[in-house]
Amino acid sequence: MMWLAVLVLALVAGTIGGIVGFGSSIMLMPALVLAVGPKDAVPILAIAGLMANLSRTAVWWREVDWRVVAAFSATAIPMTALGARTLVALDARAVQVALGVFFLAMIPLRRWLLASGLKVGLGGMALAGAGIGFLSGLVTSIGPINTPFFLAFGLVKGAFVSTEAMASLLMGLTKSGVFRTFGLMPGEIAVQGLIVGSALTVGSWLSKHLMLKIDVGQFRLLMDALLLIAALVMLLGAL
Repeated sequence: MMWLAVLVLALVAGTIGGIVGFGSSIMLMPALVLAVGPKDAVPILAIAGLMANLSRTAVWWREVDWRVVAAFSATAIPMTALGARTLVALDARAVQVALGVFFLAMIPLRRWLLASGLKVGLGGMALAGAGIGFLSGLVTSIGPINTPFFLAFGLVKGAFVSTEAMASLLMGLTKSGVFRTFGLMPGEIAVQGLIVGSALTVGSWLSKHLMLKIDVGQFRLLMDALLLIAALVMLLGAL
């Protein structure tokens, strides 16, 4: 029953994430922590996230800005590996507390970044990639911080969704490789990640038809609510 609920939530999360470019992992993390625990939830979401980002890239393939992907990934990939290696050394309770604090911090930080009128070029994307890459290795979702930088470069709609998804896909591959190296992604975890990722993928394809019908302001409020709920679940579960 728990896994059925996870899959239904994954379908909804994939649809929402496909529209706004992030949020799938934030929605899924509390449910997966309840189902398998925080330590296993991270690699499961790493695989599921790969599938979700691959599908988002495929949906908007012609609009990917490869200059941004290259600049961002040049620093993000090595720093993601470092962040994932750091995560391996942490215990499960520390991971859960870190996730809760991170999600809480995202609420004001995301709003500040969006309101600051930030403008970045390719050099700025490379600098952002270093910090975001490290965070990506540590936590399941960096979309709330990731998003403002890609928007500040001038990417919108399909170009934003596909370019951010491609960059996240490369970080996800790096993180999965580190988890595999340190034995955190056995066969059972990989299969669970593929199952959850399949539901996210279906949601990503459904999202294309809804992209133009969504009010941005409503989704910003929705993401703040999701971040708050996810943070409370993580912190209360660690008590």
